[in-house]
Amino acid sequence: MVSTLGVAVVGFGWMGRVHTQAYARLPHHFPQLSVRPELIAVADEVPGRAEEAAERYGFATAARDWHEIAADPRIRAVSVAAPNFLHREIGTAMARAGKHIWIEKPVGLTADDARAVAAAVAEAGVQGAVGFNYRNAPAVQTARAMIAAGEIGTVTHARIRLFSDYAAHPEAALTWRYERARGGSGVLGDLASHGVDLARFLLGEIDALTADTAVFVPERARPAGATAGHTRATGGEPGPVENEDYVSCLLRFASGARGVLEACRVSVGEQNTYGFEIHGTKGAVHWDFRRMGELGVSRGTAYQDQPVSTVYVGPGHGEYGAFQPGAANSMGYDDLKVIEAYHFLRSIAEGTAHGATLDDAVRSATVLDAMARSAERGAWVSPA
Repeated sequence: MVSTLGVAVVGFGWMGRVHTQAYARLPHHFPQLSVRPELIAVADEVPGRAEEAAERYGFATAARDWHEIAADPRIRAVSVAAPNFLHREIGTAMARAGKHIWIEKPVGLTADDARAVAAAVAEAGVQGAVGFNYRNAPAVQTARAMIAAGEIGTVTHARIRLFSDYAAHPEAALTWRYERARGGSGVLGDLASHGVDLARFLLGEIDALTADTAVFVPERARPAGATAGHTRATGGEPGPVENEDYVSCLLRFASGARGVLEACRVSVGEQNTYGFEIHGTKGAVHWDFRRMGELGVSRGTAYQDQPVSTVYVGPGHGEYGAFQPGAANSMGYDDLKVIEAYHFLRSIAEGTAHGATLDDAVRSATVLDAMARSAERGAWVSPA
């Protein structure tokens, strides 16, 4: 028997739209799910944005104040897609109001923020999901299974990269993303958080690290009005960029493996260049988000001059079968968020966590805080 679950979205920029569309698509891709989301309310402080979202996507209610969402008894689950500095306040309030939450990474500005949201979720006995979407790619799921099964031997070293050009233009507006008080740790929280989650998901916990950071575009113009996404601003009052454009980090895993994680938001010529190369004593696996359905695999007994083959993921890999009937048909970014929504609602229906949780967010944020400490001290540190 299928029951209805009232859901709401707080913050309706790009990510709020992606969450909404994921809810709408769930019955199409996962008809076996025992709960169906019903779009009850959307909240955004920008005048007119929530009303436009309600009209376009079919929310029953639009609001400027997210507190109305917390107080609405029709709502049982909430997507928190507001800016980073609001994650702690909104996330803890929704959990205390008895709402299950699907919150975007990095869950606040610091590990303390993530811990506060995780504690509120645990105390309220609700489910909490986090937007680490890249782990949901069927090829990534396949790589994890291969590594766990020992198909590439014992992992020796890995490289994880997240390069993008969304902030490369010097006229990119000085939005909350570039302010320490509202955006937190810059590219660390934005892109490196995904890298840390992939590292942990594939290779286990991180024991120690040393990091270096830099700001390459030190000043930007303040926007004249509300912004969404990565908009440009010309002629506005200039202001300083307070957080990092770039981070590089050496990692030591509890397993003994070594790693390199590098992330940059101002990489000219790089568009969503996200991926990893993982090497073991008997082989290797490689993945590039831009070729999401392909996994480079080297395995065998040759060791030297051992070839690399391309595996095209298919219905037997991860949740691929919910989207395509045969291997090598393309999936996209939004599909990964549908999988994320599925894990979230399945967690609610079964009372058991599926997918990325608030614990994953806390562990990722702890590593990010350690990166910031290491960059400041110029030394190896252990994530607290």
